[in-house]
Amino acid sequence: MSQEDNSVKPWGGRFSEATDAFVERFTASVDFDQRLYHHDINGSIAHATMLASVGVLTNEETSSIIDGLETIRSDIEQGNFNWLVSLEDVHMNIEAELTKRIGTTGKKLHTGRSRNDQVATDIRLYLRDEIDAVAKELTRLQQGLLTIAEREANTIMPGFTHLQTAQPVTFGHHLLAWYEMLNRDYSRLMDCRKRSNQSPLGAAALAGTTYPIDREQTSQLLGFSQPTRNSLDSVSDRDFAIEFTAFAALLMTHLSRASEELVLWTSAQFNFIHLPDRFCTGSSIMPQKKNPDVPELVRGKTGRVNGHLVSLLTLMKSQPLAYNKDNQEDKEPLFDTIDTVKDCLRAFADMIPALEANRESMYEAAKRGFSTATDLADYLVRKGIPFRDSHEVVGKSVAYGIEQGKDLSEMSLQELQQFSSIIDNDVFDVLTLEGSVSARNHIGGTAPQQVLNAVKVAKTDINSR
Repeated sequence: MSQEDNSVKPWGGRFSEATDAFVERFTASVDFDQRLYHHDINGSIAHATMLASVGVLTNEETSSIIDGLETIRSDIEQGNFNWLVSLEDVHMNIEAELTKRIGTTGKKLHTGRSRNDQVATDIRLYLRDEIDAVAKELTRLQQGLLTIAEREANTIMPGFTHLQTAQPVTFGHHLLAWYEMLNRDYSRLMDCRKRSNQSPLGAAALAGTTYPIDREQTSQLLGFSQPTRNSLDSVSDRDFAIEFTAFAALLMTHLSRASEELVLWTSAQFNFIHLPDRFCTGSSIMPQKKNPDVPELVRGKTGRVNGHLVSLLTLMKSQPLAYNKDNQEDKEPLFDTIDTVKDCLRAFADMIPALEANRESMYEAAKRGFSTATDLADYLVRKGIPFRDSHEVVGKSVAYGIEQGKDLSEMSLQELQQFSSIIDNDVFDVLTLEGSVSARNHIGGTAPQQVLNAVKVAKTDINSR
């Protein structure tokens, strides 16, 4: 490439030789940052509008720039735009095409800004829209959980600690635990949006600009809450990308935990739920298999998102102020995190309302493992026996039950009284599964009425978003 050819690059004036072909490809980002085109054009339109209002551009020049940008947008959306690696990124591709179409006026667009504040603005605009899309899918998943929780408020299943039967709970209560995890995720996402929604446009390369720009105007035109406050930090900050990825890692952790339970529950050993065929696949060799691939894949993609979080943290950990070329590496982890999270949320939001509870299997499982042993201990405490003594009495009762192959509720009064004479006929009110869950009738408890109350509160919360 000749020196004259090199002048196609907006920064080529200082250079005496062309960029090495490999270096050109190695340093280019247009293959992946072209997805920012819509926000790049919006940012340029706001910048041009502001330059006209402060007298740097004429109204005619601004109209020409805006019209040119809109025709470029239309061509990109229709697939008629030729992206060039030689122009490095989305910003220079659009600017060069604008100049090609409208002439010298196109070269005036970049007055008072740098690619540094331009890319920081584009990513924030892009992420803000994607946060809104993620929030919508997250809300849809939560609504699905509430629908099933309400339907299964009376469905009894075993609750586990250490994956061992602990106490009976309701299926609706268990699903509301997932809802609470996601509710914290939603809150974190909204916090991230708040901090992302500040405009770095006008920070220029790192120190601001000598032109009489109006950063408040561009901030308002782009729907930001306010301009950022320090030009150095504005162009070098990627906290918002890291914060979103941290949110995503926690969200995926929660979806992974739910996925693990779905995988367990669909197994023949549990048989707690049924997933429709459209969310499962078969085996190439075992014709009887029905594999829960959707939750398994969501569980697997958690590691992918966790990796992106570590990648972004490592990317930023040793960077001096202000902008460095390292920051080009922020986009692919962020973009893939966004895509992964949106896909996983969509899969879950579609799948959850379609799952069916196998209520009989859940109930039978809750009857195994002496799940009402704590209820018997509480019963004895209410009769005046100290808890530690009650604990010992119940422990001996359970040992007897294991020996005889009987659950506590299956023992006769005489059998129970051999461990404590204070036990009477009313003990069977607490040894039933229904009695156990109904007794936990307080805020946050598993009683069916509390599940219904919690669903009502959650629906009100979602409707207020």
